[in-house]
Amino acid sequence: MPLYPNSLIPVSFYNCGFENTYGKQERKLAKDFYGSKKKEHTPTTVSSNTYQQKPECLLVDGYNVIFAWDELNKIAKTNLGAARDKLLDIMSSYQGYRDNTVIVVFDAYKVPGNPGSKTQYDNLYVVYTKEQQTADAYIEKTTKEIANHYRVVVATSDNAEQTIVVGHGATRVSSRELKELVEHTNAYEQAEYHRKNPIVPDTPLDHLKKD
Repeated sequence: MPLYPNSLIPVSFYNCGFENTYGKQERKLAKDFYGSKKKEHTPTTVSSNTYQQKPECLLVDGYNVIFAWDELNKIAKTNLGAARDKLLDIMSSYQGYRDNTVIVVFDAYKVPGNPGSKTQYDNLYVVYTKEQQTADAYIEKTTKEIANHYRVVVATSDNAEQTIVVGHGATRVSSRELKELVEHTNAYEQAEYHRKNPIVPDTPLDHLKKD
């Protein structure tokens, strides 16, 4: 996914309201880096086919998922940082299969003086909210800003948040549904790999070579 130089945020994000979230950045034309592109006409009415063609952006309520997944919840009881890292590793693998944009949001609103942070973890974007900003509020704001440009999927089991993001045009999945989706995707991709790369049985000649 193309990035602006010295930036952690994809070029496409600047065209869908992310500048309001991440702050003012030096703007350059995309053709300066990636070649010129014909100006696209934005239709006034979005059809279902257009919706399907939008790139997917998955917003994950990090702590909500951690405490909903048994294996991560168990790790979090003794080491919350390790549980976060485990979730990020899982989502990184998932993103590699799906080739979508994944943003994992963690609550840090109770940390005094916390300015918040946005970083990149492998192929993911990781957000720690600022003081007095919940993960729910961040996800709701971001969903509203990018819904016209992305097929937004929000992973959370917070019922109130689910209702709000659906109202902004997002699709919601519960934390447990996300787990099922990740496991199904992993199983499918592994099966496809083995199908395309079958193990060839040893021949009698191979046994002679081993002896």
